[in-house]
Amino acid sequence: MAKVTYVFTINHVAKKPGEDPELLQAIVSNDDNLSYGSIISVVHGDDETITALTDDGIDELRQMLANARRSPEAWNDFLEAFVDDEELIARIKAKSPR
Repeated sequence: MAKVTYVFTINHVAKKPGEDPELLQAIVSNDDNLSYGSIISVVHGDDETITALTDDGIDELRQMLANARRSPEAWNDFLEAFVDDEELIARIKAKSPR
């Protein structure tokens, strides 16, 4: 297994595919949603952390989103299952699932 030598913040990951950073944060806020070691917490101050993803985590997240977007029904089910914030769900649903 290759060693992780760098990670990417959620905001950086969201820019590449044009994803909503809040949606990605909601998904990765539960580290059971991706494989162990794909989500990294980076401590950068007293009680301050940033969530970051490895390359494998980014790949998993992209595959997860692609599978969720296979139909409008699957997308709505995905949002209901992975996002607890009703306002965020409404905002994401108002956009096209691509």
